[in-house]
Amino acid sequence: MRNNYYIMLKRKVINELKAWKEIHPRKALLIKGARQVGKTTTIRLFGTTNYKNFIEINFEKSPLAKQAFAGNLDAQTIILNLSAMGYGPFEKGKTLVFFDEIQSCPQARTAIKFLVEDGRCDYIESGSLLGINYKDVSSYPVGFEQQLDMYPLDFEEFLWGCGVSEEVISSLRQAYETNSHIPDFLHEQMTVYLRQFLIVGGMPEAVQAFINNHDLSTTIRIQKNIVSSYRDDIAKYAANEKHLAKKVFDAIPEQLCKKDKRFVLASLEKGASQRKYGDATEWLVDAGIAYFSFNVSTLELPFSFLEKRNLYKLFMLDTGLLCSMSLNEMQFFVLNGDIGINEGALTENFVATELVKHGKKLNYYDKKSRQELDFIFNDSGKIGIIEVKSGNDYQRHASLSAALNESPQRISRAIVLSKFNISTSDNVRYYPLYMTMFL
Repeated sequence: MRNNYYIMLKRKVINELKAWKEIHPRKALLIKGARQVGKTTTIRLFGTTNYKNFIEINFEKSPLAKQAFAGNLDAQTIILNLSAMGYGPFEKGKTLVFFDEIQSCPQARTAIKFLVEDGRCDYIESGSLLGINYKDVSSYPVGFEQQLDMYPLDFEEFLWGCGVSEEVISSLRQAYETNSHIPDFLHEQMTVYLRQFLIVGGMPEAVQAFINNHDLSTTIRIQKNIVSSYRDDIAKYAANEKHLAKKVFDAIPEQLCKKDKRFVLASLEKGASQRKYGDATEWLVDAGIAYFSFNVSTLELPFSFLEKRNLYKLFMLDTGLLCSMSLNEMQFFVLNGDIGINEGALTENFVATELVKHGKKLNYYDKKSRQELDFIFNDSGKIGIIEVKSGNDYQRHASLSAALNESPQRISRAIVLSKFNISTSDNVRYYPLYMTMFL
């Protein structure tokens, strides 16, 4: 019953799966992402609707299946072993084999090369903690594997789930592209949806529960269960870093509630250092639970050459989970319009996650604490700047104005996201926060 829970939610990744199916010759597809972002359900829906035969092998639920990869790794032997275990049929050209939780069977990852070369079936691999649990992989299938990251629902997908039509979204996109005023009624309605998304987030089970009954208590309970499952993963998989990783994980909401949002290790314990906590923090990022935004103090490209890796913000993968980990009754205040609560932690985290879902790398600009810009990104060879304003003073942005005055030739777009309608002034574009979905 649980597996049918997400069926009505439309996901953009389905189009990417269909595009992969049209490629010839086809590599195996490795889908990465944190737990409970909808990987298994999406792959299952794709497989059952696009193939005559869909074979699902979950190495955590069916550990016996690992034995099919314990000997020779040629395709003929593996398929014979799996057939003997009751999996099949492996009909050539009409079968998709789905290896789920593949991190639990490193030899299956190694065998992908030989299975793809065999050409009998198509293969999708998936699992959580893929960046962490592959120390035992003897040989990666380089050249035989295409990788795809999957995330919680973005805001546009949330709108689809809420029944907002493509016609409405297209009209918003046109307003964004032409810098046109949005009709007040539509703007207010989108603002309501944004507030809902800030507290519900994009984890499919939480979204579906909210859409089904608008009972926030059920949604919050689901969110807290997901957070607990992440803590369980930390305890189970983080090895020597588990106590430190849990400290970092639990500190994310508090750190984002500060004005500058920067993650300060010294707040965890006296004398805390990057050397001590670095691996633990990387573990959370590799698991897909958190996202780094590294400091850059010079507005020059490429940012990757200028990052200060010891200065960073750490965002949660989902605003709903962040909200459920924060103050009690935060949901009430946000629903009633106070999106700036806790120094705008939710709004900045929302923008960060939307940028990540749209393939943008996160960086922020901070020059000796005198000039601060929330997000900077490579915008077709120039610099894009985003400031996030959750209050009423959205037209006050001294750092953004200074950057425009100092480096106008380097900056492609200067954007301020707020709760107000579209406008333009002095080379700054003002957009409602919900229009982050079009960036």
